[in-house]
Amino acid sequence: MSLLQKIAEIENEMARTQKNKATAHHLGLLKARLAKLRRELITPKGGSGGGTGEGFDVAKTGDARIGFVGFPSVGKSTLLSNLAGVYSEVAAYEFTTLTTVPGVIRYKGAKIQLLDLPGIIEGAKDGKGRGRQVIAVARTCNLILIVLDVLKPLGHKKLIEHELEGFGIRLNKSPPNIGFKKKDKGGINFTATCAQSELDGDTVKSILSEYKIHNADVTLRCDATADDLIDVVEGNRVYIPCIYVLNKIDQISVEELDIIYKVPHCVPISAHHRWNFDDLLEKIWDYLHLVRIYTKPKGQLPDYTAPVVLPDGRTTVEDFCMKIHKNLIKEFKHALVWGSSVKHNPQKVGREHTLDDEDVIQLVKK
Repeated sequence: MSLLQKIAEIENEMARTQKNKATAHHLGLLKARLAKLRRELITPKGGSGGGTGEGFDVAKTGDARIGFVGFPSVGKSTLLSNLAGVYSEVAAYEFTTLTTVPGVIRYKGAKIQLLDLPGIIEGAKDGKGRGRQVIAVARTCNLILIVLDVLKPLGHKKLIEHELEGFGIRLNKSPPNIGFKKKDKGGINFTATCAQSELDGDTVKSILSEYKIHNADVTLRCDATADDLIDVVEGNRVYIPCIYVLNKIDQISVEELDIIYKVPHCVPISAHHRWNFDDLLEKIWDYLHLVRIYTKPKGQLPDYTAPVVLPDGRTTVEDFCMKIHKNLIKEFKHALVWGSSVKHNPQKVGREHTLDDEDVIQLVKK
């Protein structure tokens, strides 16, 4: 029996089972089994497997990486070529783009790499089409733009989300607040710091036993579902922010556009006529959470043309030094900082100080 048949069988059983307290245990087990089979699909066992597709993995350049995901012929290539000025083959038939086409834009001083990925089809997570490689590249992005056709959006949005979820990509979510630690002995130690609507000690034990884990500490600090627990145990999930880009708004009325504007994480555009690109770029910038730091050589004015761009969460002075060169930190004595992260300008800070967006820094060496 092939993996796909096993997966289909479990999905059918889950669809047949009613959801209530009595069956929660059984459903938790099925979900864990499903997650294990899915993982085998993504990383086939044994051997090196088939060769990867030609020209799929693109070297990471710039400060952030954005992937365009969508069905064939929704205007991903048009969007890329109009945003970045890179020519990605555009034609009126489906599956024009066959490999990853990279482009780079400069926005607010940051270099952002855009990847036009081939269109994915239903069943991509099961290896149909070029789906597996496309989603594998999507996993490495800092932000995913799901490009949808405005005339048929909602069905497509659900399908694409389902494909990405099946590959361990979680969109616009933060990791669940669950502590999980394997041990050598002592059984399963289960604590919940708040009321749980779905999980209890027995369900947790049965899910972990499916993974052959019999000794572990599990702490639930939020109202978690079985899926959340499975995500933590699997440990290969990536949490990526996502923007839905509704293309081809030149084909709908203004009233419809007003409704679309109220959808969260959504930007309507027209790639062909270049409408609303500035709104899209602004939203991309918000979602990337990049921090720009300007450098100031001693006795000169700050250089506002080429900021050093740091990712969110890694914005200390030490990270700033590592970004420029790893030898800098050895010679580092202290830094002078002007900006919103300090109480008075300039302030003398050490390597642990966290910098804010658009701070100016001057390093003092030993």
